[in-house]
Amino acid sequence: MSRVQPRARRPACRAPGNSAGASLLEMVFAASLAATVAVIGVPAMTNAIDEWRTAAAARYLAGRLGSARLDAVRHSRATALRFELSDSSSSDGDYAFASIADGNGNGVRTADIRDGIDTVAVAAERLRDKFPSVRFELTSGATDADGSTGTGTDGVRIGSSQILTMSADGTSSSGTLYIRGRRAQYAVRVLGVTGRTRVLQYLAGNGTWINR
Repeated sequence: MSRVQPRARRPACRAPGNSAGASLLEMVFAASLAATVAVIGVPAMTNAIDEWRTAAAARYLAGRLGSARLDAVRHSRATALRFELSDSSSSDGDYAFASIADGNGNGVRTADIRDGIDTVAVAAERLRDKFPSVRFELTSGATDADGSTGTGTDGVRIGSSQILTMSADGTSSSGTLYIRGRRAQYAVRVLGVTGRTRVLQYLAGNGTWINR
């Protein structure tokens, strides 16, 4: 005697348009969420790019100083980076710098540069040409690398001649170069006795500098 097979249950019918309506709501929600995340993420991404760019500029400058020191030792002559306002008629106060080679054995001097005795070894450049929005400057109100406040915003602090000299014996003149992005702040310090450079980062939250 054959058995009667049970009849398959039909899936419940949905009201027309419910599935499409749910999908539309999901799409609207997803689009709104994506837009919100994008708005929140843009400042964070912008700050991260600024931080990377400013740090890269500081390391590039430290590399230029290191190259000048090697050149001075290798050729037994002083080599310097000379800093000048890139446009004296501009109010931005930014600097260009060039590598200068000593031509008469008495060190790199402003008068000898003017007279063509000390010559340009590497043409002048500006940091912002390689690293947009980066300049020589100390953030207003920030402490300097020595922990002092109220020292101004000038980013080049290497003496009145604005010449940072690497000597043939590996020593150098000393000073600090402050490098600022839109928000990030770094510094390159040159230690005269050793001629070595250090890259520092400023932490605005607690007003301190740390080695990088």
